[in-house]
Amino acid sequence: MKTLFEPKDPAVAKELARKVIGLADRCREKTGTVPAFMEVCGSHTMALAKTGVKLILQGHVNLISGPGCPVCVTDQKQIDAMIEVAESDDRIVCTFGDMMRVPGSKRTLMSAKTEGRDVRIVYSPIDAVKIAEENPDREVVFLGVGFETTVPVLAAAIQLAAQKQLKNFSMWATTKLVRPVLRTLLTVKKVKINGFLLPGHVSIVLGGNAYQFLVDDFRMPGVISGFEPVEMLSAIYKLLKMVYEDKPEIMNNYKSVVRSKGNPVAQKLMNEFFQPCDEAWRGIGVIPQSGLRIRDKYAAFDARKKFSIEVGEPKKTLCRCGDMICGLASPEQCLLFGKACTPLHPVGPCMVSTEGSCAAHYAYMRKEG
Repeated sequence: MKTLFEPKDPAVAKELARKVIGLADRCREKTGTVPAFMEVCGSHTMALAKTGVKLILQGHVNLISGPGCPVCVTDQKQIDAMIEVAESDDRIVCTFGDMMRVPGSKRTLMSAKTEGRDVRIVYSPIDAVKIAEENPDREVVFLGVGFETTVPVLAAAIQLAAQKQLKNFSMWATTKLVRPVLRTLLTVKKVKINGFLLPGHVSIVLGGNAYQFLVDDFRMPGVISGFEPVEMLSAIYKLLKMVYEDKPEIMNNYKSVVRSKGNPVAQKLMNEFFQPCDEAWRGIGVIPQSGLRIRDKYAAFDARKKFSIEVGEPKKTLCRCGDMICGLASPEQCLLFGKACTPLHPVGPCMVSTEGSCAAHYAYMRKEG
């Protein structure tokens, strides 16, 4: 009950951390290995680092960052293509802020803006629709990157543009779906973990029932969690308990906002304007039916079809963002981390995004010297 009503209480968090460590150590004695859990939400990645949960559990629980940052998982070719969209003088490109400094093979959206291209940061795709209304003589393109959390809002923007019969608004959508990548991590990448800390935001849309396949097909437990220290520690404790007792389940530890069947209104909006498609993921490759494209019915608003954009093979670097997304490496295992790659001079998206594992590690867990 304290977990429900006092999610920010330091005393409750301290007591929970003690219990988590005790149970984790018993799990290690029983299995012979340190229990490992993967979070698949960028907000969890940042919250675990910022609140100190990850540091205090080091050596007892291995918390691994997975493919939870939408900017980080976007394939490099798509990043290059979206930057190329901004190269035309007659276009206004609208984007969320964390896309501005993501490195392309040649440059960033920020550098394109400083060289005179009209690139604007917006807080919602609806803002881009308004900009299209205000600039009827110019093409306005919104760069739609995100998981299921973002897709209903993208759909709402297309719906509004259609209602207003705007001819100069389109969207470059490169969205990702959580369930296919979890299956790929366990089958193709064979990531060695004991369970998933499941995303709170995505689960609001999908619902808790969406993850039952983890138990049915892989005997893999999962707990949906909020983002306060007590909520995350409570979820980790429940994961440990399931591992210790060998009774995997999917548990909803975020019942204040997540329902078993999710949000039917958001799901209907998604299905009306988007359809599943094969999608390329950074560090993984193409995963069948793991993304969404704008339906043919609304092709007039699909920037991919509206503009002819071609990019070559991206340049190769020593950046290990791809490995980090798959849970195969930590930031400090990358040779560039904290040296050639810093928040001021990022080499890969994991250092740029506010939900990136490198950005979180650099800000809150980096060892000085």
